[in-house]
Amino acid sequence: MVPKSAFGIAAAGAGLCFLGYCVYFDHKRRSDPNFKQKLREKRRNANRKTKAPTAGTEFPDLTNPEAMQRFFLQEVQLGEELLATGDIEGGVEHLSYAVAVCGQPQQLLQVLRQTLPPQVFSLLLEKLPSVGQRLSGLVPGGGAAPPTSTEAVLEEDDVE
Repeated sequence: MVPKSAFGIAAAGAGLCFLGYCVYFDHKRRSDPNFKQKLREKRRNANRKTKAPTAGTEFPDLTNPEAMQRFFLQEVQLGEELLATGDIEGGVEHLSYAVAVCGQPQQLLQVLRQTLPPQVFSLLLEKLPSVGQRLSGLVPGGGAAPPTSTEAVLEEDDVE
């Protein structure tokens, strides 16, 4: 039989070999002249992938109230999460989708006005017309999309 200390020494030797292997190839990777360039490209691609889903948001079937309600709640939640993590543009985009499909956008905008910082709310107001145009292209029968106009909200400002 082989003593237990021999297995311990063999395991330690294998661990040292693995550690040496890691150190050698890490040094080789970092000394590559294109290492920094490849790292930057990898980070850029990762950033693009994380931002891509917000640009491809698809609206649900506009004739299905349950799907619209699910979409509305999902967009509000996602917008709040993005705003909490510091992604202002993404959060505003998702909140604008929620306002676009909301049955009573003026009331929602009033609530958002009270809860959002003024800069974020103004970004939301700027985003609404483009989202409204996108949504109006999806309405079946060429009808009008749900109102996403900020005129009613802005008129109420003048009254206050």
